[in-house]
Amino acid sequence: MTTVAELETDPHPYLARIRPVGFSDALGGWVVASRALAMEVMRDPETFTVDDPRFSTAQVVGPSMLSLDGSVHGEHRAPFEHPFSLAQTRARFTSFVLEETDRLVSAIELLGAADLRTTVAGPLSVAVVAYSLGLDRTDAATVLDWYQDISSSVSGIAAGLPVTAEGAAAFAKLHQHVAGSIDHSDSLIAEAASAGLGTDEVVANAAVLMFGGIETTEGMITNCLWHLLTNPSQLALVLADHSLIPNAIEESLRLEPAAAVVDRYATRDVSLGGASVKRGDFVSVSLAGANRDPAVFPDPDRYDVQRDNARRHLAFASGPHICLGMHLARLEAVSAITALLTRLPDLRLDPASPPPHGLVFRKPSAVDVSWTVA
Repeated sequence: MTTVAELETDPHPYLARIRPVGFSDALGGWVVASRALAMEVMRDPETFTVDDPRFSTAQVVGPSMLSLDGSVHGEHRAPFEHPFSLAQTRARFTSFVLEETDRLVSAIELLGAADLRTTVAGPLSVAVVAYSLGLDRTDAATVLDWYQDISSSVSGIAAGLPVTAEGAAAFAKLHQHVAGSIDHSDSLIAEAASAGLGTDEVVANAAVLMFGGIETTEGMITNCLWHLLTNPSQLALVLADHSLIPNAIEESLRLEPAAAVVDRYATRDVSLGGASVKRGDFVSVSLAGANRDPAVFPDPDRYDVQRDNARRHLAFASGPHICLGMHLARLEAVSAITALLTRLPDLRLDPASPPPHGLVFRKPSAVDVSWTVA
């Protein structure tokens, strides 16, 4: 039997064996590993819902757009749709992201070595989230502490553990600070409050945005760096042609999505890819499995920055819960990867630097690199 520890380390052999769908004793539910079935589940919230007491994030932050379906989901999500549209994202965030990226890379440029997760990817994602939620007057390290405690609590629930005291305390502090920032007319949470959401609803959705905006963006950047630096031929292509950077990021998202799974719960008995799913069953949609479906992606385990259908990945999910911040995450990733490859073109990965790891969220714990200082 495949264990949770094995799934955390390398889920891909297991996902290939059970595709399109199989039952995992370790997770206590069904695992969907084909792209077609993943799309079917995520686009049918009446049959496969997030609105269940077992949903991990809701246990920590309360009901939000992430853990609700139907009309009430729309009420929570709608106030954030316009601010996170492609045009609004570019208008609101481009200058800040570029300036923050430049500041972070400049801070390490003369060092000759660094962990790019803790010096660039993580700080960039934290700064952008704080800026977007009107928390820019809150110390970035404080925001990061909240996020880490909430993230650990949510991940633990997915593995069968209870909500941690640290996670609950971090959310209480976040609630206090976000509630105090609602009157800032230039923040996204102020816009959401003006659209009719109550304070608790605004805070719950702010927590979801903070959680997703830090975790998945940091993972998106670090995974791409890891893929490039462990595939010298692909890195050479990108260094020779920076127009390949966006597709290199999409291909990394396909091969190792930062958010590897999304949870659903069956509302009725249903046949899913030949599996007899019962009402109440837990259904884990493996975005990692869907993204390596050989029916869609030839030679699916290979990192190919020139793959012509890389953007067909499901790293941002699909259906009514498709990632709200995907345009912002892409903006941050392109900015970070471009700056690093432009200003530190001879990046070398420490052979001891770890590969991506994690059950729900997958990324390297560090991206230890060195480079030549001019």
